[in-house]
Amino acid sequence: MSAGSARRPRITTAVVPGRTLAGNPLGDPEERSVPVYLPPSYDGSRRFPVIYLLSGFASTGASFMNYRFGTPTVPEMAERLIAEGRMPECMIVMPDCMTRFGGSQYVDSAATGRYESYLVGELVPFIDSTFATLPRREHRAIAGKSSGGFGALRLAMKHPRCFSAVACHSGDMHFELCYKPNFPLAARILERHGGSISAFLEAYESALKKPGNEFALLDIIAMAAAYSPGGDKPAPENMRLPFDPHTCEIIEDVWQEWLAFDPIRMLECDDCRRSLQELSLLHLDCGSYDEYNLQFGHRIFSAKAKRCGIAHSYEEFPDSHGDTSYRYEVSLPRLSGAISA
Repeated sequence: MSAGSARRPRITTAVVPGRTLAGNPLGDPEERSVPVYLPPSYDGSRRFPVIYLLSGFASTGASFMNYRFGTPTVPEMAERLIAEGRMPECMIVMPDCMTRFGGSQYVDSAATGRYESYLVGELVPFIDSTFATLPRREHRAIAGKSSGGFGALRLAMKHPRCFSAVACHSGDMHFELCYKPNFPLAARILERHGGSISAFLEAYESALKKPGNEFALLDIIAMAAAYSPGGDKPAPENMRLPFDPHTCEIIEDVWQEWLAFDPIRMLECDDCRRSLQELSLLHLDCGSYDEYNLQFGHRIFSAKAKRCGIAHSYEEFPDSHGDTSYRYEVSLPRLSGAISA
C-alpha cells in the first residue's frame, strides 16, 4: 500500500467462464480472473456505475494493481480520490484480454480469438449479473492507455449501446507513425530467427530473461494477428505481416487492412462519428514526447473530431509514453462524474 493512502482498497476477483474464447487458435485460457475494485460503500444495497479499464500491450488487468514504491496503484488512486470527495463512487473492472502474443488489441481475430465479443458480449453482462451495477450504457465508461486507449476508443465507436463515456490515454493511432517506423527493426529481428515467427516465439518464450531488444517484433506480430489475420499457416504464424520481411517493402493490401483499424481512419465512418457524438464524455491525452509519435496522431484525431462536431477534451503533458498512470487521476473523476446516477 502506498504512503498517504487513507485505507486499503477493496478488491475482489470475478472468475469469468470465457465461453466466447473457447477454442481460440492460440490455446490461451478461456476462463479469466478479472480484478474488480469495489467502492467504499459497496454492500449490495445500492447499485453503482462501472468503469472498464483496459491495460496496455503486454499487460493485463492485474497490472493495475502492481505495487511500486512511491506510486499508487489504480485502486489506491481511486480510493483516495473518493475519500477526498473528488470522485463519485464507482466500480472499476480490469479485464484480462491477454494472448500468447502479448495482447489482443481488444478485437475479434481469426488468429487470436474473439476478444471484442468477449468483452462486450460476455464480460459486461457477467459483471452486471454478478455485482450491484447500474446496468445501462449511461452508467458505463471505458478507458485505457496505449493499446488499452486504442481499445477503449474503438469499442466506444463500435458499441455505442454499451458505453457512454471514454478516456483514451496515449492510444494507438496514426499507424503510419506509430507502427511503420518499427517495421525495419522487426524485419531484422525476424531475419536473425531464419524468417520464422515460430522460431522467434520459441526462443523468446523460453528465455528466462526476455530480450528487450526483440520486443519490437513481438509487438508487430501481435498487431498483425489483430489487424491482418487469415494466413494459411497454422498458429502461431496464422497472420500476415504488412511488409516483405526480406525487403521491408509495404504489402499494400495487408497494410490497408491495418489502416481500417486506425481510429483516425475510423472517423470517416458515419456510424463511428455518430457514436462519438452521442457520448457524455470523450477525453484524450498524450505525452508531448511520446516515443511512438502518438502525440501527432492525437493532434490529428482531435482536430478531425472538432471538425466533425464531436465534443471532447484533449490534453498534452510533458512526458513520454511509459510510467504515466498518474494521468488516471485526471480521467477517473471525469469518467465517474459522467456516469454517476
